[in-house]
Amino acid sequence: MKGETQAASVGDPLSELERTFMAEFLKDRGHTLESVRTLPTAEAHALLQQASVYASCRLTEVESRAHFVEDMHRRTRD
Repeated sequence: MKGETQAASVGDPLSELERTFMAEFLKDRGHTLESVRTLPTAEAHALLQQASVYASCRLTEVESRAHFVEDMHRRTRD
């Protein structure tokens, strides 16, 4: 499984950021990816699903800001 995580970060530049956002979510709730594995399956699944939604929202925010900055620079050049 560890090799899969490393391979994903090479192919997708946002993968590492996504994992960071998920870790941030879990940390705010007193967990790590490792500690989640010790939870009952249903609880772990729910927590990871919430972390995934949180990470997706944060990635959308980052991408939106990047597009905004890109548009600003494009307007400045025109």
